[in-house]
Amino acid sequence: MKNVELIFVPQTSKGHLIPILEFAKRLVDHDNRILITVVFVKSPFDSFANAYIESVKASKPDRFKFIDVPLIVDHHRQSFEDHVIDLVETHLPLLKNVVTDISSSKSSLNSTTFTGFVFDLLFVPLVDVAHEFKIPSYVFLTANAGFLSLLFHLTTRHGETRDIPEFKRSNPDELISGFINPVPPNVLPSDLFDKDNGYPAYMMIAQKFKAAKGIMVNTFEELEPYAISNFSNGRNPPVYSIGPVLDINCRPHTESDLAQHKKVMKWLDEQPQSSVIFLCFGSFGRFLAPQVKEIALGLEQSGYRFLWSLCVQSSSPPQLSQNDALGGVCYNEDMFPEGFTERIQGKGMMIYGWAPQVEILAHEAIGAFVSHCGWNSILESLWFGVPMVTWPMYAEQKMNAFKMVKELRLAVELRLDYEQLNIDNVVTANEIEKAVKQVMDDCNEVRKKVKEMAKIARKAIVNGGSSFLSIQRFIEDMIG
Repeated sequence: MKNVELIFVPQTSKGHLIPILEFAKRLVDHDNRILITVVFVKSPFDSFANAYIESVKASKPDRFKFIDVPLIVDHHRQSFEDHVIDLVETHLPLLKNVVTDISSSKSSLNSTTFTGFVFDLLFVPLVDVAHEFKIPSYVFLTANAGFLSLLFHLTTRHGETRDIPEFKRSNPDELISGFINPVPPNVLPSDLFDKDNGYPAYMMIAQKFKAAKGIMVNTFEELEPYAISNFSNGRNPPVYSIGPVLDINCRPHTESDLAQHKKVMKWLDEQPQSSVIFLCFGSFGRFLAPQVKEIALGLEQSGYRFLWSLCVQSSSPPQLSQNDALGGVCYNEDMFPEGFTERIQGKGMMIYGWAPQVEILAHEAIGAFVSHCGWNSILESLWFGVPMVTWPMYAEQKMNAFKMVKELRLAVELRLDYEQLNIDNVVTANEIEKAVKQVMDDCNEVRKKVKEMAKIARKAIVNGGSSFLSIQRFIEDMIG
């Protein structure tokens, strides 16, 4: 029987790269006929991505092939929609060349059949290349089924409201088929309210999703049963829930990361079981000085031990505070309450920069997680049975928080509609103290439900589990 080859086109950031390639590894583990070619936009400055790629190569040397394409970036483009345009404009011709070369190298005598593309979300506009070559295109979505419901909803809504298609914050709650509850406008991605750029970019992506032959979503049926059941209406491409896809063996890749890892793990080893609240806000989560002070006060007032990761732009604190291109800030001692760093000795630990999040969440000392509600972080938290407090920052994170609190009852609400770097939108120390105490309460029902979901998540990916069977169905549909 012939081998089949899939071309994966991942985005380079850690939150996108790891899930899509871990899924590729699962595919080849499921079926020894599958070969993977990864068209990878390689950056000389991204030490993590490059090291991770090397680890994938080493783990499956006979099943994976990597093709590097040059990184071409317009540094004047900053917005989400401009980033999508940049990826398409610069990499469309490069990808066409790659596909042409691969196609021309195949012959009727070749034992491998070129079966299709698997695109990351931000490369989904490139489905046009697949259509041009009459090759099936699939999409791997690192977000959840609720976000996919929103994309499908956009295409339907756009056809019904052509006069004023973009969203307005004064709109009534939106009825989206993948959500049990009506969705308030204030938890929708902010780009949807930008009629000139953000909304058109979302619409373009939604339309390309509809044109794909199939969509793989990093979720599992037992977590989002309502959303997943709504996809079986015959109006959308097949949807395969194949998660949770995680790299639970993720390791530090630089000397500084290794040193940080050892320091953090040593401190956690000294703490009692389930006694530490972990705060981490993703790669782009930033706070202004007034918010940093409120977090510090709230943690102190809660009385709980804590491990707090602050993302900084400098190599070591303290530094003068300054804005960077992403709107972030460096941190200095003046941002904390007077005497804070002295008072937390032994009870709290600060991490400036990279944090080994997976291993922290896996540690028995961790009792809860204050998170920006990125979907990867949510899945990691559920996998290790760690209850969450919601503090969304950007993109679809507010929708994630809304789903986790209002629909799934798997998180404690701090905020659902926070806007980062807004001086008028400060979460107070009392709010933080209240949420921390609530999530750390052993009698809280959320803690019990999260522990149960952790067991369900692990069953989903093993032989006979819902996601295992979904991957099998994808392979059967793809190969025919």
